[in-house]
Amino acid sequence: MVTLLLDSTRLEVALSGTERLLAFRKGNVLIERDTIAKVQLTDDAWTWLRGVPSPGTQVRGVIAMGTWRSAGGGDDFAIVRRRRPSVVIDLVGHPEFQRVVLTTQHGRDLVTALRLDVTDEAAEVTEIVDTAPVPTLKPQPKPQPKPQPRR
Repeated sequence: MVTLLLDSTRLEVALSGTERLLAFRKGNVLIERDTIAKVQLTDDAWTWLRGVPSPGTQVRGVIAMGTWRSAGGGDDFAIVRRRRPSVVIDLVGHPEFQRVVLTTQHGRDLVTALRLDVTDEAAEVTEIVDTAPVPTLKPQPKPQPKPQPRR
């Protein structure tokens, strides 16, 4: 499973040795925070893949790892395993990719961590969320039902 590291300026998708091998990638994927346009959670990452692996590895329904090239131009990066919860990160102005699709059980933590102010030192998104102050909401008064007219 990929490790998601976040600091005040960028998100780093840290790949294991096996993920690097199957994705045909020498290093981690670095994403500047200001290039992140949208983050979505999904239960089926396979529907978000566009194009064909080039270079990459795909065993349909099992794994998809690497760069996906589509006819419309623009590349996507994917690390997808089976049908597990995933996160889809849409990018604008990133030098390599338009979209990153990742299978991770920490998608909600990533969305929460991206909303928080974080330090300059990279930390896993789960650690950021666990140590962040919990926002408190003021309880809203319940609306009173309108009395029904008597007949």
